Amino acid sequence: QVQPVESGGGLVQAGGSLRLSCAASGFTFSNYNMGWFRQAPGKEREFVAAIRWNGGVTYYADSVKGRFTISRDNAKNTVYLQMNSLKPEDTAVYYCAADRSIATMRREAQEYDYWGQGTQVTVSS
Repeated sequence: QVQPVESGGGLVQAGGSLRLSCAASGFTFSNYNMGWFRQAPGKEREFVAAIRWNGGVTYYADSVKGRFTISRDNAKNTVYLQMNSLKPEDTAVYYCAADRSIATMRREAQEYDYWGQGTQVTVSS
């Protein structure tokens, strides 16, 4: 069964840090670009960051650039999202997703093939 599984969410004060992990199984992880998305209550799912299959290229939403870092370890079939200087507006359910079309880095959710169940991140002011 193809299933990315996120972990690492929680409650943190503004200015704090969290590290999300996404462990993938059921597909050849190193053949996929990976992305992180988030969805706040009453809002559409939005792109956060993406990383190329080999880790060589990363891509960020403007709202998180300079604060979040995406990385991956293909030996562990895991992608990470290090989140620093968190703000209350970062509060959302965070999802990881896999994109088999590795030729380009994409930010559109509908282009991704496999999704995790999400992990809640809450930032208090």
